[in-house]
Parts: sequence; structure tokens; C-alpha cells
Amino acid sequence: MTPLLVIEIGFDPNIATIGGFLLSWHGLFTAVGILAGVNLALRIARVIDYDEDDAYTLALVGVPSGIIGARLLFVAEHWDFYGESPGDIIAITEGGISIWGAILGGILGSYLFALWRGYEIGSGLDIAAFGLILGQAVGRIGDVINGEHLATVTDLPWGVIYTDPNSPGFAHSVNVGAVHPAVAYELIGDLVILAVLFGVLFGVFRNRPGLTFLVYFAGYAAMRFVLTELRVDSAESLLGLRVPQVASMFALIGAIPLLIYYWNQPPVNRRREVATVGELTGEFMLRSGGRRVPARRR
Repeated sequence: MTPLLVIEIGFDPNIATIGGFLLSWHGLFTAVGILAGVNLALRIARVIDYDEDDAYTLALVGVPSGIIGARLLFVAEHWDFYGESPGDIIAITEGGISIWGAILGGILGSYLFALWRGYEIGSGLDIAAFGLILGQAVGRIGDVINGEHLATVTDLPWGVIYTDPNSPGFAHSVNVGAVHPAVAYELIGDLVILAVLFGVLFGVFRNRPGLTFLVYFAGYAAMRFVLTELRVDSAESLLGLRVPQVASMFALIGAIPLLIYYWNQPPVNRRREVATVGELTGEFMLRSGGRRVPARRR
């Protein structure tokens, strides 16, 4: 099928080199995504009465843990290259991170720290879910511009081609033509999951810590498993499945005992008086107009 709508993306993936540091669209939107995700997570923390100091601390632990995990999984997935060029492992500014690595690394680092310090984990996971999914969505904007994630030839009425010779997707576009905008599909899916999270946290799971996080975790795993079928830039690893699909499969399996555990926990009152509209639009302001200073754990 010849696509009726072919979107040409002609951006140079690299914006500028500043003092030897290469700034790419991918790197820019990754940074913006981290800032946006942390900001939203902290706002959610205030809404559900989670200790704000604890939330700040977990963000400071989770962000570097996620970056390390993102790089390590990418290196493991492309070990045929990095095994011969170990010096490039630390060249993270040149690109090369794994979303699943960022998710698992960020969650694991924050979880272990929270366990060590005695923080409330269920609500902490719920907060993290909002920051993670928003950060992923914003970061994917840079991926769409860069064209570094190669996809299969489109069989739908639309597709994308990359026209800048510096784009990783340029040669692929020349060879195969218009392809699925697979990363854009994921961006849209991330935003849908974000909307669902607002609905369940302020609805059926408002007083059930941990369950909102599992909606995010399982929802993203299922979406990523399916969308990876449209990608051609991930190596096969197990039973014909690609690395992101294997990670998604294990994530779904691992979510089952967590679901059983948190489902059997008694409800917890974590409601705060907030403006009806503001709560869902991100304003999160108290009706009194003041900002409560949370009491520290004794």
C-alpha cells in the first residue's frame, strides 16, 4: 500500500556542540522529560499527602539510578559493538539508552533506598508512575525528531521518512521508503496511560497505594511488547523475541505478585482537600490558598 500521508522529518539530529559536548534533540528532550516528570511527581506527592522531603529525596536517587540502568541495558543489548569498544560505554552524550533500563533502574534504586530509610513504598511507587510516564512521553519527542529507532515499512495510510543525511533513519528511509512512526505511537500511548493514571489515582484506587503504579507498569509493558513488533532496531534474545519484549514479558510476570500483595492491603486515607478542576489539570492548589508543610516522620 502506498501511504496517502508521508511525513518528512528533515531535522539534523544534532543541535550544536558546546565546549566539546554534543547537544542532540534526543538529549534535550530527555533532560526536559526528566524535569517535567520530577515536577509532576512532586505535585502528585503533595496531593496524596506523601512527605515532600521524602519525595524530593527519592527523585534525587531515582534519576541517576534510571540513567545508569538505561545505559547498562543498552550496552548489554548492543554488546557486539561495546565489547570491542569498551571506551564507548561511558560516551552517553553520543546517545544510546534503553527505556526499560531507565524504568527498571530508576524503580530499583528508589525502592532499595526507600526500603533502607523506611519510607512508605506503595504511595511512593504511585508517585513515581506519573513522573516516569510523563518523562517517557516527552523524551520520545526527541526520538521522533532524531530518527534513531528504525521501524518496519508502513502498511497503513500514513508513514514517515527521514531526509537529513545525518539522521540515523536516513539510510533506512532511502532503502525501504516510508515506515511506521513507531516511536510516535509509543508517545501517544504514554499520554493515554498518563490520563488513565489520573483517573485511577483520583478514583477507584485513591486509597489503595501501589495499585496505580501497577496500572502504569503493566500497561506500559503490554504496549511496549506489541509496539516492538514494529521496530527493527532491537536484537533478538529469547524464543525469537527482542530484548524489549523479553523485558516486557518479565515485567508483566513480576507485576502479578505485586498486584496480589497490594490488592490485599487495607485502604489508606491519603486524601487532601484540593480544587476540583485543579486536581486534574495539575494546579493542585489548596482551597485555602496555602501550602501545607508536611510533618516529618518521627
